[in-house]
Amino acid sequence: MTQHCTDVLIIGAGLAGMATALSLPPHWRVALLCKGAAQECASAWAQGGIAAVIDPDDSIDAHVADTLVAGAGLCDEAAVRAIVEQAPAAIGWLVEHGVPFTRENGGGLHLTREGGHGCRRIVHAADATGQAVHTALLQACRERPNIALHEHTSALELLTEGAAPRCTGALVQLPGGALQRWHAAHTVLATGGLGQVYPYTTNPATATGDGVAMAWRAGCRVADLEFMQFHPTALQVNGRAAGLVSEALRGEGALLRLPDGTRFMPAHDARAELAPRDIVARAIWSEMARHGLPFVHLDISHRPRPWLQAHFPAIMALCAAHGIDIATQPIPVAPCAHYACGGVLAGIDGSTDVQDLRAIGEVARTGLHGANRLASNSLLECVVMGRAAAQAIAQQPAAAPLPQPVILPAQPPGETAALETASVETAAVARQLRQLMHDCVGIERSEQGLAHALQRISTLRESLPPAASHALRNQLDVCWLMASAAAARRESCGAHSFAAAL
Repeated sequence: MTQHCTDVLIIGAGLAGMATALSLPPHWRVALLCKGAAQECASAWAQGGIAAVIDPDDSIDAHVADTLVAGAGLCDEAAVRAIVEQAPAAIGWLVEHGVPFTRENGGGLHLTREGGHGCRRIVHAADATGQAVHTALLQACRERPNIALHEHTSALELLTEGAAPRCTGALVQLPGGALQRWHAAHTVLATGGLGQVYPYTTNPATATGDGVAMAWRAGCRVADLEFMQFHPTALQVNGRAAGLVSEALRGEGALLRLPDGTRFMPAHDARAELAPRDIVARAIWSEMARHGLPFVHLDISHRPRPWLQAHFPAIMALCAAHGIDIATQPIPVAPCAHYACGGVLAGIDGSTDVQDLRAIGEVARTGLHGANRLASNSLLECVVMGRAAAQAIAQQPAAAPLPQPVILPAQPPGETAALETASVETAAVARQLRQLMHDCVGIERSEQGLAHALQRISTLRESLPPAASHALRNQLDVCWLMASAAAARRESCGAHSFAAAL
């Protein structure tokens, strides 16, 4: 097997990965891996914005307090404060890299409000903040001669050595399908989320939990995987999630209604539409179940069309593409899998249990989110962690000696046909797994359902054919970890809604 050597290997090219790459010393060799195309990541799809204390009437203490409330008492307050305090500097860093945030007429940053926030503190670029940030940083990465961007290149397994494991890189699959061992002095997991283990999700197709599974197998602890956040309002078209409808709409006055026009959120929470996401998602779910509905309505038609076009052009275009004019019609919405609050146990600088391996962004569990992520804290975490990881890495040696080559056995004759057969089989297993997660490890969990999920996932893991894809192996490992964590937490908390056996 051929080998490749670099100073820093960053697995994932979303906001966290690019923030790390751009913050490393310019003379270091950096390999930035994209599992798919560069634009195919959750960061680029994010609509809402980035939470930061900018308004003079706001405060760090208030931002921390809102985060702790949303996290249902399970946040690490020290981690929350450390990240929130760096938010203004993170926004300044993004501005320096050319991110075109929406401005007030006087030139200052325009701030909007989202559910769970006590005031306006969301810096945004209209309603396509992720796209604006991703475009600016991707261009900056492409202009850096020390950063090599590798699209359609997947990490399959982390390489480790020693009894107390040290990460030395990753086994990588190149665009043509060939495998290569990539060695690095420092490896950074920035692989994003795991929404694709559910049938309905806002996540891109690449979000299959690879980073969590690889890190766990390499010796890292994971935590809080029971806290899968379901976004309350995904656009529903023909029984599927056709796109995300930003929480910022509710921040600007959109109301949730039943098809007959009845507003229901005040009956579920005093904060009504501005309650944290887990509360709104469960409220919608319960109303859909009670009335036998495939969706509810999100209505912002009381706002004038020019205002909507100025503030939510991307959402207007998304809905219009499906025949919905949000200036005159309500939007059909339902909850779907959105954000993993847990992940690989990591410090603010991404440090993990495995030496020379860091985990940043959604794949990491820093304690910022606790049991439920506060809106627009995730892009903030990506920037803060990416910059902190780069700073910590830069204080270490840049290069590591290349390990001795490892010779793998040649592929036996007839193996290609076996791989094709296994591909068909594993696609069927993946479909079964997604439905199982939806039914048993979804918005509402039960003791019986989780026990069934664990038994079924264990059986699938044991019977997986040797030629099965690494992606499916990762999904099975992640689903088993999620179901195990959910079964172990025997009370409802945040995004985890648990009903004990009767």
